[in-house]
Amino acid sequence: MSVDTAPRPTGPAPAPKASPTGRAGSGMVGSSQGGRWWLYLVLTVALVAVIAPFVWMVLGSFKGEGELRQVPPTWLPESASLDNYTQLFSKLNFGQYFTNSIVVAVVVTAGNLIFCSMLGYALAMLDFRGKKVIFTAVMGTLMIPGVVTFVPLFVLVANAGLIDTIPGLFLPFLVSPFGVFLMRQFILGLPKDLLDAGRVDGAGELRIFFRIILPLCGPALATLGILTFLGSWNNFLWPLVVAQSEDRYTLPVALALYSTGQNSTNYGLLLAGATVVIIPILVVFLIFQKRFIEGIATTGLK
Repeated sequence: MSVDTAPRPTGPAPAPKASPTGRAGSGMVGSSQGGRWWLYLVLTVALVAVIAPFVWMVLGSFKGEGELRQVPPTWLPESASLDNYTQLFSKLNFGQYFTNSIVVAVVVTAGNLIFCSMLGYALAMLDFRGKKVIFTAVMGTLMIPGVVTFVPLFVLVANAGLIDTIPGLFLPFLVSPFGVFLMRQFILGLPKDLLDAGRVDGAGELRIFFRIILPLCGPALATLGILTFLGSWNNFLWPLVVAQSEDRYTLPVALALYSTGQNSTNYGLLLAGATVVIIPILVVFLIFQKRFIEGIATTGLK
């Protein structure tokens, strides 16, 4: 049997040959980026589908009633005019309706931020008898459609003498099961060592909640606040039933009633009102959008 005695190279292994483009793997990266063109196309189409109705609403608010009804419809106004906005502020008691909407939305949002976070803290960090029963009741309430509880809720408000009052518009919505669940899930992720340190220092539960827990719940509170403000601001059915006089109308109810006549609907007035109504929502979202996205990402809502 022969033995191979040829010398073996002891130097470093030869470097791999460079690709024709001069960078190793650049062809693979380019192909992967080029293969995702369909993803950008789908996202672009989805973005246009979402934004187009809002753009058309704003542009339509500057059109006349005849141009809004013509077929085929126009995209840009042929003769832009502020008549719809002038009619909106002169025909409607806009200041009163706007104030009612602001009061109801702010009170409902503040109530949810305080009470939902308190109940979420109790369900997440405290041990007491009936804790699982209460959480099961909250989850069960979350699964019940609001239409099912509408009539019983109206009967309770009527028996309390709150029909056609501002408190009757916001008291039934100061706490929401979704808000309780959202705050509980977020507070569960906070370290319990902070609570133990506070108790060692002699702090009570209320002080721990307001001085330790709430400052750490910024993202969750921003998420809950935006969603609650949006729902309360756009609420139409409950104010329509409870508010029985013009002084108690909110903006959605006033716009729906005054833009619809006996024979036809004034679409120009309706579009102008919808444009004005959506401005506060956009302002709130733009201010808290960073916290909102962070809250969604950190509370397990995918």
